[in-house]
Amino acid sequence: MRALVYNGPRDVQVVDMPDAQIERATDVLVKITSTNICGSDLHMYEGRTDMEPGRILGHENLGEVIEVGAAVDRVKVGDRVCLPFNIGCGFCANCEKGLSGFCLTCNPGMAGAAYGFAGMGPYSGGQAEYLRVPYGDFNCLVLPRDSQEKESDYVMLSDIFPTGYHATELAGVQPGDNVVIYGAGPVGLMAACSATLRGAAMVMVVDTHKDRLTLAEKLGAIAIDDTEGNGVEQVMELTGGQGADRGCECVGYQCCNMHHEEVPNLTMNNLVATVKATGRIGVVGVFVPEDPNSPDKLQRRGQLAFDFGAFWNKGQSMGTGQANVKAYNRFLSRLIEKDKVKPSWIVSHELPLEQAPEAYQNFDQRKNGWTKVVLKPGMDKPKRSK
Repeated sequence: MRALVYNGPRDVQVVDMPDAQIERATDVLVKITSTNICGSDLHMYEGRTDMEPGRILGHENLGEVIEVGAAVDRVKVGDRVCLPFNIGCGFCANCEKGLSGFCLTCNPGMAGAAYGFAGMGPYSGGQAEYLRVPYGDFNCLVLPRDSQEKESDYVMLSDIFPTGYHATELAGVQPGDNVVIYGAGPVGLMAACSATLRGAAMVMVVDTHKDRLTLAEKLGAIAIDDTEGNGVEQVMELTGGQGADRGCECVGYQCCNMHHEEVPNLTMNNLVATVKATGRIGVVGVFVPEDPNSPDKLQRRGQLAFDFGAFWNKGQSMGTGQANVKAYNRFLSRLIEKDKVKPSWIVSHELPLEQAPEAYQNFDQRKNGWTKVVLKPGMDKPKRSK
């Protein structure tokens, strides 16, 4: 099969790899029809993780079931399925609580497993023609009949839509709240969408990329351009000096200041400054336990110079961690099915799998107009570029 393989920093290539196949009776084999490039893929692409050369990338996957293991009962050949990026067993203590992002059995020695991701188990990614899905009955979200017409909507259920929603869940967004979101990338935009779905009175999105802020405005959010470094002041002015009720961190450890220099603690401390006393913060941007190649000495050890004194003094609270996709993907799927939400509006490019190296390069450079890339194994020519 054709698959995108990581060779080293900023070096990925589509090559022939052994076909994915059923390995255990509980497995499902999926022919991939859509697979997204995620912002967290760029951490590996840039060499900021311990990703091993030779592995297949890709954790945002959707496709058609072509084979099932002997112990698979619910999922059938021919089903179209979306696959949560986190792999769960369904029966450990965390999975039973709905915390499938922290499964205790799929990645021995660490809570949490994922496709094609550094440190999250040996599982191959789905930026390929075929993908093995462990514990298929648990991990496959079977899609409705209209899934082909809305494929670029449904594939967002693999990660960024539930992750954006998870940010608002961690922050405790309620009807009537004012919400500030740091990051206008795909997850931040999905958090803005989710905050609106949850009834937020005002949603503010802070970033320095004007093309992405324009997309936030299309959602009805207030775009706050932090290019001059005065984003905190703008948020405080809009909230009458009190700060937002809730805040969402959707950038992570590679956030940059107005000079495009990495400042790992920037968004976290800005959230402490812009969320009101007793407000709550939800953090879904990726922060890692170690980052040896960081220009910041603390970040190399996975540490931040966090304004804990101000955080404590304001009586704020915080929720963190990756999204437990299965806790959200089914009801979010119904919103797509009934045309209540259309997450594909953030898609800027649908490209053949063979163009993945070029897509990674452009996405990594944050080129204007490169917001969300969907790769299509089997596609000969780009379907859409806007």
